[in-house]
Amino acid sequence: MNQVLVVAEHSGGKLNLAIAKCVSCAAAVPDAEVVVLVLAADGSAVAAQAAAITGVKRVLLAEHPASEPALAAVLAPQVAKLAADASHVFGPSTTFGKDLMPRVAALLDAQQISDVMAVETANRFRRPCYAGNAIATVEVDAGCRVVATVRVASWQAAGSGGSAPIERISVDTPLPTHTRFVSVSAGRSDRPDLQTAARVVSGGRALGSADNFALIQRFADRIGAAVGASRAAVDAGYAPNELQVGQTGKIIAPELYIAVGISGAIQHLTGIKDARTIVAINKDPEAPIFEVADLGLVGDLFKLVPEIESQL
Repeated sequence: MNQVLVVAEHSGGKLNLAIAKCVSCAAAVPDAEVVVLVLAADGSAVAAQAAAITGVKRVLLAEHPASEPALAAVLAPQVAKLAADASHVFGPSTTFGKDLMPRVAALLDAQQISDVMAVETANRFRRPCYAGNAIATVEVDAGCRVVATVRVASWQAAGSGGSAPIERISVDTPLPTHTRFVSVSAGRSDRPDLQTAARVVSGGRALGSADNFALIQRFADRIGAAVGASRAAVDAGYAPNELQVGQTGKIIAPELYIAVGISGAIQHLTGIKDARTIVAINKDPEAPIFEVADLGLVGDLFKLVPEIESQL
């Protein structure tokens, strides 16, 4: 039996959808017992959400005032302590996971595998490299603990309807005091979260200005989609940095991705390659985006987008 410990990411009493995708990855490990670990000051609601994920056998709830807001330096010693019986420790390849899991790996004296996109055996995995242009197969020595981040864009979320038992536990380990929470600044929006949205509309440099980018925002609102942007659009100041999609931005896998005025540089395509359906709107019929698009529309975006919107 391989016990796979999945560290839960949550905020405001809500479990991040990325954890249901981590559970899918964990369940792919042969002979896996999937256990979700919730670290929080008050994690009852989050633990209940985790327990409802199909495939979860147990939920461990460790409550401590220092666990919120979540600081990697504070969470890592707790995870390492509770991973004593785990053969695998998984976290999402999000900002949270990328900050936390390397610390966990260091404390457990284990090497980390990043961006797991496929499980071959209990100790052999596949991950993308060279901006997704190649797939590396990596293997951990038999008998060694596996610490990994999961490329959530490569996995479908596990279903709901489970009823795993919730076990309240305490962690007897010293917590560091050299790191403290000061403040957090985050963009607020009523739109769906970019990394978990089923639909995403992204705009590129062809929009020409921040004022014109409102066309993307209006269209996204009309179809209940999240808003994204290419790096060129972000660098030009048309959209904030948190909306950037691509290798140096967010890696996403929506059901529908609509790229408006985006040429399709390889760095951008890396961020959307797992989208189920890609629609491209661009006036250049030779734009690289059309090579990966399921549907393409060649023409002036300032005419085509309002025309599409009028048909909704």
